[in-house]
Amino acid sequence: MSTPSKLVHSAVAAILALATVQVHAQSQQEANAPKEKCYGIAKAGQNDCSTARHSCAGKAAKDNAPDEWKYVPKGTCEKMGGKTSSGAGKAPK
Repeated sequence: MSTPSKLVHSAVAAILALATVQVHAQSQQEANAPKEKCYGIAKAGQNDCSTARHSCAGKAAKDNAPDEWKYVPKGTCEKMGGKTSSGAGKAPK
């Protein structure tokens, strides 16, 4: 392999390594960011935990059920169309 070819290969490897490090650092920041429960946004089978109707994550029967929730970055729930409380225990209107 010629010297210019080795330099090109080294440069490409360095760029890929830097990109991998940046993606990993960003995912670590997202994982450590404060989260909150957001009710009413979970799609069927994609809820994060149990409710009064079932005992496990991933058991939501329908999309956007008001008592099903997912963890989202703090401060984003209402922007996604959800609520930070389930409304359980409130008197019906």
